[in-house]
Amino acid sequence: MKYDYQQWNVTRYGTTTLYWIVKLEKLFSVPGLLVATLFFAASLTPSLIPRTYLMQGVLSGVSLAAGYGIGVFGHWLWAYLELPEPGEREEPIIKLIAAVICVAIALVFLWRTSGWQNSIRELMELEPVDSAHPFRVGAIAIVTFTVLYVLGQLFRLTALLFSSWLRHHIPRRVSNALSVAAAVALFWSLADGVLIKYGMRAADASYQKFDALVESDVVAPINPLRTGSEESLIDWDNLGRAGRQFVSWGPRRGRLSEFLGEKALDPIRVYVGLNSADTVEERAELALHELKRVGAFERSVLVVITPSGTGMVDESAINPLEYLHRGDVASVAVQYSYLASWLSLLVEPDYGAETAHLLFDKVYDFWTQLPRNDRPKLYLYGLSLGALNSQLSTDIYDVVGDPFHGALWSGPPFASERWQNITEDRNPRSPAWLPQFRDGSVIRFTNQWNTLKKPGARWGPIRLVYLQYASDPVTFFDSEALYREPEWMNPPRGPDVSRHLRWYPIVTLLQLTVDMAAAVKVPLGYGHRYAPEDYIDAWIAVTAPEGWTEEEIERLKAVYADWE
Repeated sequence: MKYDYQQWNVTRYGTTTLYWIVKLEKLFSVPGLLVATLFFAASLTPSLIPRTYLMQGVLSGVSLAAGYGIGVFGHWLWAYLELPEPGEREEPIIKLIAAVICVAIALVFLWRTSGWQNSIRELMELEPVDSAHPFRVGAIAIVTFTVLYVLGQLFRLTALLFSSWLRHHIPRRVSNALSVAAAVALFWSLADGVLIKYGMRAADASYQKFDALVESDVVAPINPLRTGSEESLIDWDNLGRAGRQFVSWGPRRGRLSEFLGEKALDPIRVYVGLNSADTVEERAELALHELKRVGAFERSVLVVITPSGTGMVDESAINPLEYLHRGDVASVAVQYSYLASWLSLLVEPDYGAETAHLLFDKVYDFWTQLPRNDRPKLYLYGLSLGALNSQLSTDIYDVVGDPFHGALWSGPPFASERWQNITEDRNPRSPAWLPQFRDGSVIRFTNQWNTLKKPGARWGPIRLVYLQYASDPVTFFDSEALYREPEWMNPPRGPDVSRHLRWYPIVTLLQLTVDMAAAVKVPLGYGHRYAPEDYIDAWIAVTAPEGWTEEEIERLKAVYADWE
């Protein structure tokens, strides 16, 4: 609507304010800006992970754009439905009042931002921040919003061009619908064919170079019980960066014996890299032959590990296990990707599950041929994407006649269907962030506070443990947060989740998305960084090591207290 500025009683309404309302309406949709301001304010509230001013600025800019788009669409829909609108004299007053309220809300939320972020930082034992850097946040948000706004205007102009051409041939409303669909198709093809395609190529090349990197503190093992040694069936250079770290690091017999005060064994570590063989089948077969070569099936404990997307095996998990069983442990992992877990999940979602399944089948088939009293206890382990694929490596119906002994899955990602089903079927009154499943004889959940001891509950033949932190967005990301409050937000909250966290439509989903990107940028024991001392409690529940007193367990935890 056009206004004759001179007709207004400027002394009553304020010259400057009304002037800028008119100017803004010519460039922007005022209803869009009002909703955008509310979205901006909501984006400043806390979620699961502390944010830097850069993260907050980008999040707030995207929230501004989302709110603006919804405001514009809502105003268009209102007009399209021919619903009553304020008169020419009332409309500027209403907009002025709405603008004042929205700006006041945004200023209050900005003022409270540092306190909200400190509510998370305090729980994660981080130093408090004095300022949330509102000017930096605002500048980054405006730049982010501007970029998205320009893209939105380009989309609008493209749709209008299509519509102007189609309108000569078909009815107006049909041409409008088809033009929007054509613009979506054009933008998607450009994004998919150019941005995504070349972005994936660049990421692939970068991660491939990173995987080939040989670090100065990583040397080929001399111990023949480790993959990559001179006696190994697998060449050191073909292990990949993560594989070389896995077989090179970890406690040796001397360190174990010194800590335990008794004779220990050298742990066995087997790893097969992507370049070690041409096919998944060949890599799984090579892993089995290497296990036989090093005598892995003569150990007390054998762990089939599914690594993360980059091929990484978490030392925080495997090192404590080797202490708990006095080095009498053999572990095996096969790499299925060198991409980051989230990229691997997007680009090759089935490849990790296929590798995990083939490796388990090879190991399990040979294991079942051994005498029951003369074979190791068999366990599964995976972190993050590794946890998802490890869960997919076997079906309970395939092993029920001769079951493996248990599994530890840490930080299961939200896409894990088995984890989702168990969480949904949890016992009533148990929280979604720490479910209790039936009588606890098969499946238990734990976190930083070790909730594995269930009074009156006894383990069955298979022990499955999920280690998850309530502050882990990789586990608790929920796409339905777009329109409803996730169950894990219901009281009681997780002990590492801010009491100030609130659900907002759309904005909470954006917050959780940003949280996932920063899930490992927190101290050990929070977010997506799982601490060795928490693995100790979990492994004790899963593998039941013998001869450990409470004092000795605490002494072992003290070894890893400052682990980073």
